[in-house]
Amino acid sequence: MMLVYEGKAKRVYRTEDAAYRIEYKDEVTAGNGEKHDYMTGKGRLNNLISSGIFEYMKKHGIDSHYIERISETEQLVKPLDIIPLEVVVRNYAAGSIVKRLGLKTHQVMSPPLVEFFYKEDALGDPLLTDDHIAMLNLASVAEVAHLKEQALKINEVLKEMMEEMGLSLIDFKIEFGKDRDGVIMLADEISPDTCRIVDMESKENFDKDVYRNSTGSLIDTYSAFYKKMEALI
Repeated sequence: MMLVYEGKAKRVYRTEDAAYRIEYKDEVTAGNGEKHDYMTGKGRLNNLISSGIFEYMKKHGIDSHYIERISETEQLVKPLDIIPLEVVVRNYAAGSIVKRLGLKTHQVMSPPLVEFFYKEDALGDPLLTDDHIAMLNLASVAEVAHLKEQALKINEVLKEMMEEMGLSLIDFKIEFGKDRDGVIMLADEISPDTCRIVDMESKENFDKDVYRNSTGSLIDTYSAFYKKMEALI
């Protein structure tokens, strides 16, 4: 196997049969890497959760690069050319949009809002308009429309999943890639690392905000989330 990419939370290897192996790391970051820690068991939890969510997505008609979970910390996935856009879907206002637009935290977004951010750490992942995306030649007009449509479909499936677990989906970030035939599909991961999720009644966080804001144990939070998910899937 050959290491082809290492990011903040994952290593990606090319295997002999052209599939990719993703290894989830015991690292957690926030603020574009300004906050960084090692936490034993974090990679295992992210892998178990993300694998379970991808499997739930598949059962509900959402295709992705996910093939199967092959160990406690690893997945086998299809090779994709990643589109350098982070697609954010917001059901409620939280995080950066509260500061940008002066909204109230957890203000309902109706309809859900889709935003694009340039996947470029050196620039701080800036917010992009459709015209910016065209100017940078990151995706065509038709592809941007398709990404929005798919993101909203994923939102509906993910909201349903969270509601069955007694949770509210505040917002989430996803990425997409193209296979060898140019088919666009869901990539990267979906986990409490990439979502904001709160308990419907207590409003307790079940996501990485407990680490960002130093309000609780990330490992305990992700373990509690996984227990809820296990009962569902």
